[in-house]
Amino acid sequence: MPLAMAEPGAELYIKKIGGRDDVRQHLAQLGFVAGGMVRVISAIGGNIIVSVKGSRIAISREMAMKIIV
Repeated sequence: MPLAMAEPGAELYIKKIGGRDDVRQHLAQLGFVAGGMVRVISAIGGNIIVSVKGSRIAISREMAMKIIV
């Protein structure tokens, strides 16, 4: 399931990161790596705020669709 579909409050493990190489690399620099834990803080208008590696990050729905949990 894409991260964009997760409910607020859910704690999930990242299974896969999709997209082009540059997109995957950018997400990895933010802490989104396969096997990592991510917690959904809130979802507003398709965009989400997540906690990953102790930091809160806002990402667009488009980016969240590339993160498979």
